[in-house]
Amino acid sequence: MMETKQIKTALVSVFHKDGLDELLKKLNDEGVKFLSTGGTQKFIESLGYDCQTVESVTTYPSILGGRVKTLHPKVFGGILARRDNEGDLEQMKEYDIPAIDLVIVDLYPFEQTVASGASQEDIIEKIDIGGISLIRAGAKNFKDVVIVPSKAEYGMLLNLLNEKGAQTTMEDRMKFAERAFGVSSHYDTAIHDWFSKQ
Repeated sequence: MMETKQIKTALVSVFHKDGLDELLKKLNDEGVKFLSTGGTQKFIESLGYDCQTVESVTTYPSILGGRVKTLHPKVFGGILARRDNEGDLEQMKEYDIPAIDLVIVDLYPFEQTVASGASQEDIIEKIDIGGISLIRAGAKNFKDVVIVPSKAEYGMLLNLLNEKGAQTTMEDRMKFAERAFGVSSHYDTAIHDWFSKQ
């Protein structure tokens, strides 16, 4: 259970930017490369760090009013590829899929939007698709990937980086995966509850 992995590339796509700067600084100090979208990418660059755009990897812009940004085989292939599977590695090479070792994401604030008395249209737009998919993909492939599913886990990752550098054990990654499925379960339950009252 102690297989150690090095974090080399992080996909960062978050709604809330508060508390992220300290984590980004530590990751940058550890030589981790950033990949991001839209507002998060601008935030990372505003702190003086290089950041590759997801669009430059996928060759697609953010489309449908931002509904589709990260949903692409090059992104999800980079997260879900099994690093000990020859076939997966060959396909990564064939389709030029970059390995993604860390996913930092948080979800659109669905519950807060409902609580604010927003319109049905606004509430529907706060149902996160890309984020929840990234969380599930990162958690599923915990053997190779660290998933940080909300800002509640920023401190958890920072402590780990301060203790071990950009290296994680299987046990570390499994803990993050457990947290991730807790986040996705809570989120879907909130959405289900809202629909059941309509």
